[in-house]
Amino acid sequence: MNQNIRLVALDMDGTLLNHEGQISVTDQTAIKEITAQGIEVVISTGRPYTGLPAELLCSLGVHYAITANGAGVYTLPDKTCLHASCMQPELLYPILKELQKKDIHIDAFVHGDRYGLQSNYAKIDTLAMPQSLRDYIRNSGTLFEDLAALIWENRLEVEKMTLNFYPLADGSFKDRESVISLLAQHPEVTFLSGGYHNLEFTKTGTTKGMGLRFLCEHLGISLSQTMACGDTQNDIDILQTAAIGVAMGNADREVQELADYVTLTNEECGVAAAIHRFIGSIQSPDSI
Repeated sequence: MNQNIRLVALDMDGTLLNHEGQISVTDQTAIKEITAQGIEVVISTGRPYTGLPAELLCSLGVHYAITANGAGVYTLPDKTCLHASCMQPELLYPILKELQKKDIHIDAFVHGDRYGLQSNYAKIDTLAMPQSLRDYIRNSGTLFEDLAALIWENRLEVEKMTLNFYPLADGSFKDRESVISLLAQHPEVTFLSGGYHNLEFTKTGTTKGMGLRFLCEHLGISLSQTMACGDTQNDIDILQTAAIGVAMGNADREVQELADYVTLTNEECGVAAAIHRFIGSIQSPDSI
């Protein structure tokens, strides 16, 4: 075993989860074997806490999750928030009022929960993403008629906003370019894509890498003892923050180019392959 790695951070969608939204038995086995040896395995996701399969993760020895692109760091399974970096109502309300005028799918993450617009949910099946993700969006969260008003009137602090776009016949996505122009006018937020042409935005400076730094300090682990795996733009910062940044074989090209190593795809148990490559305590997925 490589004694240098004490913490492994894993993205979920496109990394730990396959196209059916499941964690393979091979990846589960790899995680259980290294957590049993005292290595922390941490989830690092754009999802809110409520989007985690917490019971399964706990059974694998996972105790922490960096959620909402670093805006909320939680313990499992009790949903205790150790660190938060939220957008205040004064910041978010004017942006969200403009976004709600557009024909896009909008979700807000508040203290680990997903809040959605009631009007969006009739069109979920038109979103360009795997059925497992559409089902996840449909079956999680609480729906409201006016998110902007809800946030303003209840003084809600928001971890992250996720914007999904409806595909057009020419291959582009409705209102996506105008939303990019809108968000670019607000340097107080950071926006990027978490996959499937979506846009996600958080308070400026909030990243998965920031969440990793916090958690390492909390656990007394050096960043030089960390590895991270991911596949999309919202993983770039944590891959560059960790000592070893691993891109999935299905990762965006820019992510692969910036990573230290490219593993197998999420359909080929690339997480287990990376653990085998850099920690070496399990069999290669090819031999399992």
